[in-house]
Amino acid sequence: MEEKWIAGTPKLWRDIPLIISFCPGCQHGAAIKTLCEVIDELGMENNCVLVVGVGCNTMASVLVDVDSVMVAHGRPGDVASAMKRVLGKDTMVITWQGDGDTLAIGCEPTVHAAARSEKITTFMVNNANYGTTGGQLAPTSVMGQVTTTSPLGRTPSHGYPIQGSEFLGSLKGVAYSARGAFTSPANYQKTKKYMKRALEKQRDGVGYSFVEILSTCPANWHMSPIESLKWIEEEMIPQFPLGEFKNVDKIE
Repeated sequence: MEEKWIAGTPKLWRDIPLIISFCPGCQHGAAIKTLCEVIDELGMENNCVLVVGVGCNTMASVLVDVDSVMVAHGRPGDVASAMKRVLGKDTMVITWQGDGDTLAIGCEPTVHAAARSEKITTFMVNNANYGTTGGQLAPTSVMGQVTTTSPLGRTPSHGYPIQGSEFLGSLKGVAYSARGAFTSPANYQKTKKYMKRALEKQRDGVGYSFVEILSTCPANWHMSPIESLKWIEEEMIPQFPLGEFKNVDKIE
């Protein structure tokens, strides 16, 4: 009888001790677990490079059992573009980033990699603040959100949240753009499908692909894990709606 893996620790998850562990209730671990599952299910593990930026997302570089490189803050888009061009179309190149790494210091590399239609895939974990450095206001902090640098809540004077999935989806060089969350089993299944489709666009050589994943940050939000899930549903999703924003099979 053939055995089939259906649950448990993903095959590509490295079960090693971390110097810094995930905060209780953080969903970065869930996101990395899903990435492991998707790479394995697509059979890409032996020909895949993970480019990781600086932030809570950095732990993916040691937890995912594929070749990986950690680069300067905000520069995964640049490094991944170069690696794809050097290694060739058959190598899957993935950037694994946080919202600041992607849309703040990393905005220029991200936007221009998308505009050039680089055949890479970016996954951005959005927890609406700078999680690693103390919970400051981020490009994705929602209106009214209290952070260490917006103690009275985000107002128009701080600027408005950047809706990365919609923005990048508007660029001609982008083949796929979507936003998901892990607030329920149904949303988990949808998000996993988005991640898989994004990698398939790269595999098929269509163009740049992008998936944003909404994530809890109980430590910096000063909430319990359950309260954090509720806050995503009530505060983040209305400002960052879930779904696919672009899905094409050819860049015209």
